[in-house]
Amino acid sequence: MVFADLFFIYIFLPLCFICYFMAKTLPAKNVVLIVFSLIFYAWGEPLWIILLVFSSFLNWSIGILIGKNRATGRARLFVALGIIIDIALLVVFKYSGFLVENLNGLTGLALPVPKMRLPIGISFFTFQAISYILDCYWETVKVQRRYSRFLLYLSLFPQLIAGPIVRYSVVEDEIESRSVNATDLCEGALRVIVGLSKKVILANNLWVIVDSFFGKDISTLSFLGTWYTVIVYSLYVYFDFSGYSDIAIGLGRIFGFHFDENFTHPFACKTIAEFWQRWHISLGSFFRDYLLYVPIFGKNRKYLSLFLVWFCTGVWHGAAWNYILWGLYFGCFIFFEQKLGKKRIKKWPLWWKHIYSKLVIIIGFGIFYFEDLSQLGLFFRNIFGLGAITGAAPFFDPITWASFQNNLFLIAVSIVCSLPVLPKIKSFFLDSPSDSLYIAGRAGSLIACMGLLALVSILLVDATNNVFLYWRF
Repeated sequence: MVFADLFFIYIFLPLCFICYFMAKTLPAKNVVLIVFSLIFYAWGEPLWIILLVFSSFLNWSIGILIGKNRATGRARLFVALGIIIDIALLVVFKYSGFLVENLNGLTGLALPVPKMRLPIGISFFTFQAISYILDCYWETVKVQRRYSRFLLYLSLFPQLIAGPIVRYSVVEDEIESRSVNATDLCEGALRVIVGLSKKVILANNLWVIVDSFFGKDISTLSFLGTWYTVIVYSLYVYFDFSGYSDIAIGLGRIFGFHFDENFTHPFACKTIAEFWQRWHISLGSFFRDYLLYVPIFGKNRKYLSLFLVWFCTGVWHGAAWNYILWGLYFGCFIFFEQKLGKKRIKKWPLWWKHIYSKLVIIIGFGIFYFEDLSQLGLFFRNIFGLGAITGAAPFFDPITWASFQNNLFLIAVSIVCSLPVLPKIKSFFLDSPSDSLYIAGRAGSLIACMGLLALVSILLVDATNNVFLYWRF
């Protein structure tokens, strides 16, 4: 089941709300959420619900064992056991085919390559489970002794499939005690509508442009055509993923959970380090807190840890070499900025910081797109103008210009919405001491969101493919 679907919006979600708010007690409300979360996950992949339940029971049990054996020192062994099993499951289901293919290529063997379907959301709920058992060991959270509450944490459908990676500490108290008021309901619903609009109105239409150029052999794609398409792709990824995060955060708010932000207008950044403080924040903070400061060979090794973090960031995104290259690519620029120092970077002109950061980010998204390394090579050739210089590809082509003209409004709206322009307009009205401005802002937000929901609903009629990009990770 996907969020951007009329069945989910007008049948599944209303039924969930009715059952949830009819439940009188919090334990009953939690049961409703567990049941609907399991139905949501099993809707398209009934078999993988076994994996989700197994992972939840395993990690809950590990947490219990950590709590019982903390005084004996065995807790460390249970932490290691839990992490090893979690990573092993991830490797088997997500990376086994990739590993066997590369082993065959290196050794000349002909081992059969596993063709496993990737369980949806496995990267997200596995990392949540790992964060829980580590936090239990470090005593930053209390061991959850009721399995039903831990199952709710790991399976909660708003964030189950594509994040954000919600740490147990964020929802620990709210699982056991929470309330919902009118503001939560209103703000949550508006956030859900904004997320749906990002996905259906912007991301889906941006993807049509990307697929028309990058969805085929790009050997003859022009220099400007390559730049045009990769810029559009960067906007597509942002609106697709941040749209999902908005829906997840909004639904969580309706149910009384306050998830952390996952995106804070990343394209407004001035450095690559700042970009990663604004982009997929839950993943970046996970690696920062659980991997960056882990001693390697008994010592804290700053740059080796940095390499490990960005290698793992790439690997987490997919079982292909381009993702590894993508992670290391950004790691190199983080390393460069660290060596250069914040004081020197502050001296750069503002316009140069924006140009530098956007060029690095946009080229990075090109690496992210092309799993086929031969196509990735052609992408680099075209984007640096080598194809135009050698005559293998033109500098400019009329098809790109026609596409740009036809989609100028879409691209302009996407760029404006990717920057903190609308939040500033909203703040002007809603934070105003003037009652008339506040009322106008509230009314305008409500009218705009109702209009967006109507447009989303119209666009979803007869729509067949609205899967979010990050579902496959």
